[in-house]
Amino acid sequence: MDDETGRGVPLIELKTTNQIRYVTDSNGVVAFDEPGLLGRKVHFEIKGHGYEYPKDGFGIRGLALDTTSGGTARVKVRRLNVARRIYRITGAGIYRDSVLTGTPVPTAEPVLNGQVMGQDSVLEAVYAGKIHWFWGDTGKPGYPLGNFHTPGAVSDLPGQGGLDPARGINLTYFTGPDGFARPTCELPGSGPTWVTGLTVLRDPAGKERMLAYYAKIKPPLSTYEAGLVEWDLGSRRFEKRARISGDPAESAGTQPSGHTFLRKDGNVEYVYFSSPYPIVRVPATPAAMADPETWESYTCLAPSSRASEKRVERNADGTLNYAWKKRAPVLSHADQDQLAAAGTLKPGEGLFHLRDVATGKRVLAHGGTVYWNDFRKRWILIAVETFGTSMLGEVWFAEADAPQGPFVFARKIVTHEKYSFYNPKQHPVFDQDGGRLVYFEGTYTFTFSGNDDPTPRYDYNQVMYQLDLADPRLALPVAIHEVRDPASSSGSIRLAPRAGMDHDPARAYREIAFFAPDRPGAASVPVFEQTDGRGEQILTVERKEGARPLFFLIPADDSNPPAGTTPLHEFRRESGPGRYYSTVEAPREGHRREARPLGRVWVNPGRPRQD
Repeated sequence: MDDETGRGVPLIELKTTNQIRYVTDSNGVVAFDEPGLLGRKVHFEIKGHGYEYPKDGFGIRGLALDTTSGGTARVKVRRLNVARRIYRITGAGIYRDSVLTGTPVPTAEPVLNGQVMGQDSVLEAVYAGKIHWFWGDTGKPGYPLGNFHTPGAVSDLPGQGGLDPARGINLTYFTGPDGFARPTCELPGSGPTWVTGLTVLRDPAGKERMLAYYAKIKPPLSTYEAGLVEWDLGSRRFEKRARISGDPAESAGTQPSGHTFLRKDGNVEYVYFSSPYPIVRVPATPAAMADPETWESYTCLAPSSRASEKRVERNADGTLNYAWKKRAPVLSHADQDQLAAAGTLKPGEGLFHLRDVATGKRVLAHGGTVYWNDFRKRWILIAVETFGTSMLGEVWFAEADAPQGPFVFARKIVTHEKYSFYNPKQHPVFDQDGGRLVYFEGTYTFTFSGNDDPTPRYDYNQVMYQLDLADPRLALPVAIHEVRDPASSSGSIRLAPRAGMDHDPARAYREIAFFAPDRPGAASVPVFEQTDGRGEQILTVERKEGARPLFFLIPADDSNPPAGTTPLHEFRRESGPGRYYSTVEAPREGHRREARPLGRVWVNPGRPRQD
């Protein structure tokens, strides 16, 4: 059990001195009934991804228990992860040990549902009053090969017959005559049929429609056909609506994929596709989703160029022309690094600057999601890292003022020791307490991890985590913008967060003076603002009764400041009133720098500070 919450922790391993291994179920329960050992004192070594048990004098993490028949023991573990692991969603034996011990379970099918043994990456959408779930390749009990054509299920919404998401999910699978989760998207052609970009729209007549993109796969995991499918409520299957013409490889970087949300830009509603960054969008109509001529990418590459060409566009002032463009590929992390190494991109010109807030290390985000969060009044990113401390096993949290970013400073919220946890998916439908509690799942598997010892029952299945956004460890630096202050008679520049503001992230990088938290956590010194007689902004670290801090700083005298931070100075005009604040050491003409900085802030990596 979690020593903070008292809740049972799934996926904790207990191992005897002769290497008998047990893994806690979704209640955190282990049923021990070992002939020859029951009724004795037995030592169990204890470990679990993101949790730990204290070491003894020999450095061993474990304890000895009297294994009395019918007895129980409660063992507390300390959570290292920011997020809480709360249950497994798919596969056999989710509550196996609870059933064996008579412990109450929350779900209707606690040990085998739809004969599903394992399931890859999830898609989810609310349609026809229920949550619809779809997965990739799915294993079954009777043979190593199972369903490779998108099995699915439904569940009731929380508060409308569905469970509290903190307790579990009651999945009702679409099954075949044999009781196994059947295909919902078995299209003609060899190889698996995978779907992505699951979206629910209303057509011009107001009818609700659920659509997705399909891909037909051939070895070694390449797409030879792609198109659009639509859910048929009568047959409870996807029906083919359109095939996208041309070679799918040629549309790499423009093809919509990933997880979706709807959002208006001006008068046009779009479907945004996160993988993990939402830099591909399509007008929110069924016709547009089937028409590649309407697809748009947020990119600095030239329209109609192939991804392999990487022809960048620049504006008249020399800045990169990042914009929504049709028939233009996006830049990946790897593309950005390649162009920077070649000198095509100047320092700071890339779109991706995600980094560990604690160390300053770059974080290469892979799969994940971006959604609006009401609690933070910002867009939040939950994504897995490539080449982290475990391959595809580290999950990170970041936030930004706009859906495309800029996402810069991130906190690791989940770690898996030499194990993958790929394609994490947040479920906004489960948000609680105004968005303070969010839920996300991912595929827990030894695949790609280098680990040749799969976890029994859990491997190749979906595991749910809960994240409390009020955790002080998530008080990350946010963008502090330079805003021209209309209240100032001199037209001065004011520093301020712009939570929830719409802007072009490429332009925003140039407007961001620095990054600093808007709540205590990563920094602790509050900064308050007031105005002088001309309406110009004055910043002070002196506490103001009843005033709300504008942002927070690292103390100026911190002997071991976080990586990537720099002093924030006040500069005063040498003659007459007027001041400004900057991380640039040299003062502007006619100004002098105050000797002591206000504190330390995080440098904007997308804007080399030279002014």
